[in-house]
Amino acid sequence: MAKLGMLAALVALFSPAAAAAGMLNLGPEQIVQAGAGDLQVAGYSVPLLADFNNDGRKDLVVGEGGGGLAGKIRVYLNGGTATAPLFSGFNWLQSNGVTLVVPTEGCQGAFPRLMQFDADGNKDLLVGQADGTVRLFRNVGTDSEPTFDGGALLAVGPAGAKSPIDVGYRATIALTDWNNDGAGDLVLGALDGKIRLYLNEGTPIEPDFLSATILQGLAGDLVVPAGRSSPAVMDLDGDGKKDLLVGNTNGEILFYRNEGTDAAPSFAAYEQVVADGIPIDLPGSARSRPYLTDWIGDGLPDLLIGAGDGKVHLFQMVPEPAALPLLVLGVVPLLGWRGAPARWRGVPARIHPGKGTAGPGCR
Repeated sequence: MAKLGMLAALVALFSPAAAAAGMLNLGPEQIVQAGAGDLQVAGYSVPLLADFNNDGRKDLVVGEGGGGLAGKIRVYLNGGTATAPLFSGFNWLQSNGVTLVVPTEGCQGAFPRLMQFDADGNKDLLVGQADGTVRLFRNVGTDSEPTFDGGALLAVGPAGAKSPIDVGYRATIALTDWNNDGAGDLVLGALDGKIRLYLNEGTPIEPDFLSATILQGLAGDLVVPAGRSSPAVMDLDGDGKKDLLVGNTNGEILFYRNEGTDAAPSFAAYEQVVADGIPIDLPGSARSRPYLTDWIGDGLPDLLIGAGDGKVHLFQMVPEPAALPLLVLGVVPLLGWRGAPARWRGVPARIHPGKGTAGPGCR
């Protein structure tokens, strides 16, 4: 496992027959609970689900901050089971022995993603920052008791001429093997609504980013309506090719179907994702930040969304009556889940005039 570096994650495999079993739909919105009430962080929430302490149960990690509040990261350990998560109190992620804090600006605090960046076998932390940069915090603890160093900005460019990765403002992160070469790549959203790809042209255990490209749509640069693109990557229609799911300023979730190949994606026009028959459209200028995961270990991809209300919104996938549960032969990887044989019902997305305006103290 250690030699796999940035792609060190057990792969989730599914029964291929299940992909043709019918349309799979998202159920109604739920708010993730902590203790006796809604889980709510300070500022804008950014969730992910991972087995943080290696006890076989997936834990909830949530970034917070923005709107004048500090950018920090909470860990809610799962006190329930692998199939029935239960959360109560939390701990702050640590950097150099104190609470990890990143600078904030406008509507973004800390945007965390966990992965193994190097060959030491420990999960590391990437944080997208409001100023458009991405900071790597290496795990100087253990894989089951992570603690992180002071962090360093990820850089891009040729040897001897590297500079910090910078998407302008509001760096959001998805992690995947984009071109199927066995090395983990970065997919970054930004305030301008574009999505930038940083291919790892080094090795799985020594990543090296030489350049950035902007993902393309049907008519040039793919620009997410209303801006503040926040991508997730997964095969969402069961055709064996990675697709895009993207949040935006308005609180919508947009689906971009891959009409290219799995190793060289090309994207169609977007559709708006619906849940329980209703388009997902979180109230206000929510700044939706999606994360795809398997919430209860049933082999179906579920959707977590962070937003401006500080809560974590959960939409679970509900199989059609004729569909059987998928056979999970592995576990959901930290780097982002590919190959999920699920179909998402979409409708043409609509834009809300004036809805994308920033809230007080927030841009």
